[in-house]
Amino acid sequence: MQLTIDCADPRRMVAFWTGALGYVPEPPPAGHATWRAYWQDMGVPPEELGEDAGETPESIVDPEGRGPRIWFQQVPEPKTVKNRLHLDLKVGGGRDVDIALRKERVTATVERVTAAGATILRIMDEPEMPHYAVVLQDPEGNEFCVV
Repeated sequence: MQLTIDCADPRRMVAFWTGALGYVPEPPPAGHATWRAYWQDMGVPPEELGEDAGETPESIVDPEGRGPRIWFQQVPEPKTVKNRLHLDLKVGGGRDVDIALRKERVTATVERVTAAGATILRIMDEPEMPHYAVVLQDPEGNEFCVV
C-alpha cells in the first residue's frame, strides 16, 4: 500500500514530511542513479517525465519498514477544499499517558513541524474530555493532526 498526496512541489513536500514523520527519501531502485533513470529504463517517454521529474525522490519511506510508502504526485491545480483524508502524528502516547505529558509531547512535535513550515489551524484542548491535539497544515495547505 502507498499513500499518494497531490501537490505542486514534490521536493518541498518530501523535505517537510521526512522531518515530520521520521521517514527518509525513497532511494531509486537498485542499478539506477535516479528515479528518472529508472523510469527511462522502463520506457516512460520523455514528454511524460517533464523537465526534472525523478532527479530527486518524490516519495518517502519508513526506515523501519512499518509505515506505508508516501508518494507526492505533482498536479497542476492547487488545493482548494478540506482534505477528505489526513495524517495523524500520534506522539502523545494515548489516553493511558497523563494529559500533561501528552501535551508536552504534542507541543514539542508541533514546535518542530512549525519550524519546518507547518501552520497551526486550531488547538483541540477539551478539559472535560482528557484530549489534546493540534490541527495543522503542511506547506501546501494539507491538514494533519498531532495527537
